[in-house]
Amino acid sequence: MVKPLAFKGDKKTKKRKEPSEDNHLVEKSARDRTFEAQEDDSWVTADSSGDVNGPVVIVLSSTKPVCIACDASGKVFASELENMVEGDPATAEPHDIRQVWIATKIAGTDNVGFKGHHKRYLSCDSIGIFSARTEAMSLEETFTCIPSTDTPGTFNIRTQRGKFIAVTDEGKEIRGDAESVTFNTTIRLRMQARFKPRLKASRELQAKEKISRKELEEVVGRRLDDDEVRSLKKARVQGDYHEAILDVRVKGKHDKYS
Repeated sequence: MVKPLAFKGDKKTKKRKEPSEDNHLVEKSARDRTFEAQEDDSWVTADSSGDVNGPVVIVLSSTKPVCIACDASGKVFASELENMVEGDPATAEPHDIRQVWIATKIAGTDNVGFKGHHKRYLSCDSIGIFSARTEAMSLEETFTCIPSTDTPGTFNIRTQRGKFIAVTDEGKEIRGDAESVTFNTTIRLRMQARFKPRLKASRELQAKEKISRKELEEVVGRRLDDDEVRSLKKARVQGDYHEAILDVRVKGKHDKYS
């Protein structure tokens, strides 16, 4: 489920923390960190076609940085980008919901569809004209994101008629009938970090690893030496954390009565 989008400058509401019992302290802490990783709404660049999923901004190559947008009636237009670091389109983020599309993979293919804020799909007709008025995907609502061989982190997006999405140098007109790959067909896809597979897996792994000695000692019920702390942290990553906790507790009881 895609959560509501957040833009720069929006105030974030603080989530209430529920009290937890000692035996569940570390488990709750881990869930909180994993939740934060899953809720990451920062924007990153898609590097491969496998990354393209969830909310995206389709950034076009023109003298003035623009992206593909649509209004509530389904009219598609080039929208000027404002949220960038020093004017670099590689850092672009949306400031208007009309600039955001939900990329949906088509099962069993390398193709994707782009759904707008108004629940209609981006469509390109036989002469290269764009609109967004269709509720279901067909040939005209299906695109293939081909990684660029010249510029890492960019794509050439091809329609199912074998043409490419392009923009004029001035960034005023978007077409879907380019015959070949050029600078004007080079597209950067900015996406939310939590949907990027490798980044998502990495952050969830970091969330599992990030636990303090104090939290571990509260669960075990005694002070731990350095080897025990390292062993428990490793067990959390490998998936046998609860067994390791029991082993450490048993060892502590044996040491107490030896």
